[in-house]
Amino acid sequence: MDLAVPMVLVIVVFYLFIMLPQMRKQKKAKQYFNELKKGDKIITTGGIHGKIITVNEKNFVVETEEGKLKIEKAAVSMDMTAAEYKNQSAESEKA
Repeated sequence: MDLAVPMVLVIVVFYLFIMLPQMRKQKKAKQYFNELKKGDKIITTGGIHGKIITVNEKNFVVETEEGKLKIEKAAVSMDMTAAEYKNQSAESEKA
């Protein structure tokens, strides 16, 4: 009985500090990949720059300077279309 209360506290703390943030991060990543669409410029985790030409359930077909590549959605590291839009908005606010 003496160990039950600390054990429950450890489980609650574990859930609050580890599981909850991880679940939020996964939800945000899933939303990010679902928002990518045809025509978006992206950079993969391998550093390949390209433009999405086809969107499938688990992957994209990306057009690069040399041709077309089929990549997994998880391999996308940055949406350059959104980044360019943010830069243009920031520059127009300064002007």
